[in-house]
Amino acid sequence: MAFDRLLTIMDELREQCPWDRKQTMDSLRHLTIEETYELSDAILEKNNAEICKELGDIQLHLVFYAKIASEASTSSPDHFDMADVLNRVCDKLISRHPHIYGDTVAETEEQVKANWEQLKLKEGNKSVLGGVPGSLPALVKAMRIQEKARGAGFDWDEKEQVWEKVEEEMQEFKEEFNVSSSQTIDVQRAEGEFGDLLFSLVNYARFIDINPETALERTNKKFIKRFQYLEEQARANGKTLSEMTLAEMDVYWNEAKSRFRQSY
Repeated sequence: MAFDRLLTIMDELREQCPWDRKQTMDSLRHLTIEETYELSDAILEKNNAEICKELGDIQLHLVFYAKIASEASTSSPDHFDMADVLNRVCDKLISRHPHIYGDTVAETEEQVKANWEQLKLKEGNKSVLGGVPGSLPALVKAMRIQEKARGAGFDWDEKEQVWEKVEEEMQEFKEEFNVSSSQTIDVQRAEGEFGDLLFSLVNYARFIDINPETALERTNKKFIKRFQYLEEQARANGKTLSEMTLAEMDVYWNEAKSRFRQSY
């Protein structure tokens, strides 16, 4: 009933509202990305009321895209509607879970992932990595690349081996681009080595079940909260940060660390 109500409202808005009539898939795209990040923030904040709200906003966008596509001629290859969307994902879930809906045996999560990647190759993907969206943020993309490579059997055996790689990359970066040296560095080469170091850290995070994107975002939020506390305390004392020494700011920073120790 609730889903039918949303579909009906979408039909009415598309017909009667000037703004809704004007929208295209291209015009909605950046708004959908924004809504997805808002959902991500709500999940990190563990705010279920906001999660519910943001899920509704994203569902509206999904219905909107399907509505726009349904307006194309039924003979056009661009035509589809919400029923097509739902049936297609149902068919995909059934075909991708032969251990549930077929005779394949998969008793572990790793077996399920391996089967999933093999099925995608049979469906037409030329590479295991072909399903990684090119527009993903780099940190998320690194994680997905490594997960998919693991699904194909290309991975380290033990986390200790991965940590050795981290240390190796760190040493290489330190030896070539020592921060204590005033010598001009080759920025392009340094960027490449730093990328290798980050990639190996993401790999280690995966081995110990840490999501690097979530970890970094929690640190971002922690830093913001502490920095804003520093700004508030400076204002309370009639100062701006530019008027304070680093030692003075450090006092408030340490207060913030103690005050918000459990944050995120």
